[in-house]
Amino acid sequence: MNPDPRHWRIGLVGYGEVGRILAEDLRAQKVTVLAHDLKLDGSHAGPLQAHAALHGVTLLASHEALAARADLIISAVTASQAVPVAAAVAPAIRRGTWFLDFNSASPGAKQHASAWVDGAGGRYVEGAVMTSIPPYRLKVPLLLGGAAAAELMPHLATLGFTPKVASERLGVASATKMCRSVMIKGLEAMVIESFTTARHYGVEDALIASLIETFPAIDWEKQGAYFFQRVIEHGRRRSEEVREVAVTVRDAGLTPWSAEGTAERQGFIADLADAGVFGAKGQPGFARNADWRVEADRLLAQAKHKD
Repeated sequence: MNPDPRHWRIGLVGYGEVGRILAEDLRAQKVTVLAHDLKLDGSHAGPLQAHAALHGVTLLASHEALAARADLIISAVTASQAVPVAAAVAPAIRRGTWFLDFNSASPGAKQHASAWVDGAGGRYVEGAVMTSIPPYRLKVPLLLGGAAAAELMPHLATLGFTPKVASERLGVASATKMCRSVMIKGLEAMVIESFTTARHYGVEDALIASLIETFPAIDWEKQGAYFFQRVIEHGRRRSEEVREVAVTVRDAGLTPWSAEGTAERQGFIADLADAGVFGAKGQPGFARNADWRVEADRLLAQAKHKD
């Protein structure tokens, strides 16, 4: 393998929002990028193919085809697919190929995924993405974990990532991510529930004023709109992540009341988004309202419709 990672073939498993951002930033450096996504077999393949053609990304038809060619595999799928992806690439992975698990999965899931990759001769490294990717893109804060993490870290830095080794012990990085998500994803769900309920009772302005008084550093109007937008657009992925959070909490011996409730709220919003309650995906009005009240009213209208 070439010692300069800029000459590696980077294989992306998952060509959603995260995968496309990584592809764009890597291709801007002339790095060879391969990608595979299950949606390439369905009706949603068109936008993925168009994006790949625009940025010079080679799309491959299977996990095995990607694993057979890549020097570094980055798995960026939904949490429930983290282990299945590792199992799918294992039969074809070349000895010494790096596997960076970008997924928001529990420590136990990362350990299971590692067993598949390392058992096939690959080199597994867990990656915990510590904040939303779009503002930071390739430079998003990234915690690494596992026995091979320190060796991969400088290569990732050369590619433009901002990695930091959390521990040689697998699961530490993902545990940090999961505990953070109890707070962040839970706050998203609480804001949606609180703000929408306040809208129903006509007390939203009083609520905002009270929050500003208690937390003056936060622009609650702007933060509320951002939380609504992110959950509407990415609630499915978030709900799966928080179900992994619940597993992490349960493995610590606690009942994950907060995490389970958050997962239900995120999944509920995702179901409504899939049903078109917030407008058609890809259209200008979808999840792009500067005023969270627009989305709260849609939620309230849906609740009345169900009654």
